[in-house]
Amino acid sequence: MTPVARLVFPALRWRRRTGFEHERPRVERTLALGVGGYIFFGGTAEAARALIRDIRAAAVHPLLFAADFERGVGQQFTDRTHLPAPAALGFLGKPELTARCGRITARQARHVGINWVYAPVADLDVEPDNPIVQTRSFGDLPDHVGAQVGAWIRGAEAEGVATSVKHYPGHGRTRVDSHETLPTVDATLEVLTASDLKPFADGIAAGTRSVMCAHVAYPAWDSSGLPASLSAAVLRHLRTELGFDGVIVTDALIMEGVLRGRGAAGAVVAAVAAGADALLYPQDAEAVVTALDAAVGRSLPGARLDDALARIARLADGVSGPEPSAPDLADDAAFADALADLTLHVLRGDALGLAQPLEILIVDDDVGGPYAVGPRDLIERRLSDLGVRLGKGGSRIVLVYAEPRSWKGRAMLGDRSLVALRRAAPSAALIILFGHPRLEGQLEGTAPVLCGWHGQPLMQHAAARWVAARLR
Repeated sequence: MTPVARLVFPALRWRRRTGFEHERPRVERTLALGVGGYIFFGGTAEAARALIRDIRAAAVHPLLFAADFERGVGQQFTDRTHLPAPAALGFLGKPELTARCGRITARQARHVGINWVYAPVADLDVEPDNPIVQTRSFGDLPDHVGAQVGAWIRGAEAEGVATSVKHYPGHGRTRVDSHETLPTVDATLEVLTASDLKPFADGIAAGTRSVMCAHVAYPAWDSSGLPASLSAAVLRHLRTELGFDGVIVTDALIMEGVLRGRGAAGAVVAAVAAGADALLYPQDAEAVVTALDAAVGRSLPGARLDDALARIARLADGVSGPEPSAPDLADDAAFADALADLTLHVLRGDALGLAQPLEILIVDDDVGGPYAVGPRDLIERRLSDLGVRLGKGGSRIVLVYAEPRSWKGRAMLGDRSLVALRRAAPSAALIILFGHPRLEGQLEGTAPVLCGWHGQPLMQHAAARWVAARLR
């Protein structure tokens, strides 16, 4: 066991056949190293909860258990509540509702054992060609986004989880995905201060206990061309000018934006030396711990390491309270359904009556990458549950699924989807867009378009209710 390992946070991923069982050897090895905790991807809350209990029992110091919950705990764990995408909450513009989303997320997370939530997104949705932010952002206006970010953080932090506002100093202006390459933002520090940095300042004022930094370069600010996650100038600004005294965590260390030209070993040493405290999701925890150990007292000053370790320990101690009572999942689901209904709105055309039977066609822009898409038949199943007849002979509804996904490398619909739409749209009585509203411009024809924001189960069910209420 080595002290530097506490800065490292490996990933634990669910598999359909083995659940989390295949991760237990990794857990045993990394606990022996002394890692600071883990980030969870996928599965069920009950399976994650059982594994977290076992890990805690074997750990020698308090651990941080993290997950990406931008859309509620249901985003990762199928047996918990989905909440609308940040863009949908920003569309409503009611911070009190956003704060309740933060509270629900935190309560459900803590009951699972997750005490560190990688949310909310503070990036501005200012670049139409951005392939990775889109509906993950609350909007494009700094004050508006800042109000939403602050509300979400206050709600979540009040329930005892540590939040992580991301991706400092702003990923919203990028045109390429940092999963695949190093994006560059040409804006000056003066421009960023007046816009992109505002939501981060609001998040810090609201009490966030961590900030996730982006693998994005800002050469007009730091002429070295380093990504923010490795830039001493950019991270120093977070401490000195924005006054943040919590944990700085890197974005995932599997991303080419930080790995290219230096590898994971070089990236982790450079990140900590520049001012980062937590190293998220390296593929090989043992290798990066070895690299950090070798760098201490050389390229990694001992005082910087001690500072990072103290911040990690303080955060872990601050979220290690007693196990909370079980959340009211039925009440949370009822709120989420009502909220989802409020976010649906028509982007073009008139909400005319639809005739049964309904024929459902799907154009899925999200298939083809390394990660499986969620279920796409939920809207049909819910319509059937509501007594709606399905089949040919009545109105045709086209469902368009287009989420921001790391492998796409583009913001707009792909060629295959556009070809499918040219065939389906002319005969459609309604198009439901489970994606960013700006994609409406790619939907040819005159059929009314309903904005459903995201293809998650919550929004499919809401769309089914919307359709059923408009049948003639």
